[in-house]
Amino acid sequence: MAGTDKQQPMLAEGPAIILVEPQLGENIGMVARAMANFGLAELRLVNPRDGWPNEKAQAAASRADHIIDAVTTFDTAADAIADLNFVYATTARPRDNFKPVRGPVEASVELRNRFSADQKTGILFGRERWGLTNEEVSLADEIVTFPVNPAFASLNIAQAVLLMSYEWMKTGDQAVRPPQAQMIPAPKEHIENLMSYLDRVLDERGYFRTDDKKPKMMDNLRALFTRPGFSIEELAVLRGVFSSLEKFSPWKPRGSGAPERD
Repeated sequence: MAGTDKQQPMLAEGPAIILVEPQLGENIGMVARAMANFGLAELRLVNPRDGWPNEKAQAAASRADHIIDAVTTFDTAADAIADLNFVYATTARPRDNFKPVRGPVEASVELRNRFSADQKTGILFGRERWGLTNEEVSLADEIVTFPVNPAFASLNIAQAVLLMSYEWMKTGDQAVRPPQAQMIPAPKEHIENLMSYLDRVLDERGYFRTDDKKPKMMDNLRALFTRPGFSIEELAVLRGVFSSLEKFSPWKPRGSGAPERD
């Protein structure tokens, strides 16, 4: 459809779209175009293969310049979602994980509800060839999968973003759950700070019996602390409890003074 010369007002709301290690600039541009079609505006890139900015992305965006010009880049998926309260990870197949799995319609309604409650949300999309790693999926709160034909399950990244963007826009015409007086989940950087702390103290105490099992055990721990949607204050309480267990003992309780250090 040909566009008009008159510039239409742009919608700038909804979840951030996060592409993890996208390869082709053309794909990034088509993602931006899909987002613009359905009212999304925030695009984040994790370590794009050909660097950024990218002329091919600009050309393929087809007037979605406001999205391309505002792209932010990050070194890791964890960095890209650090400020978000709730994140979906997209996968083409079920994962061995402790996370709820949603379809695009259900996921988009949840995103709209959280947007109405002033939460910052995002959707993680993986690499063109093989998607997200298990560790990257573990960073998210929930998983969204697409009901594609199992005999031909190939869905490129722009199509996946288009599908989610379309479902997001549809929810704007639907009644959504009114915002409730509830705790807002802590931004993901607080979860990652706790996980880094647990990684260190558990490793020092021999919790990870074999190195090959450590990644899966850490993914399970991350899922355990992500699922409840802990607030910043609750995570601080947990960190204080764990820190006390690390520093003090029945033979040297807190009341007897600061613990000796090596």
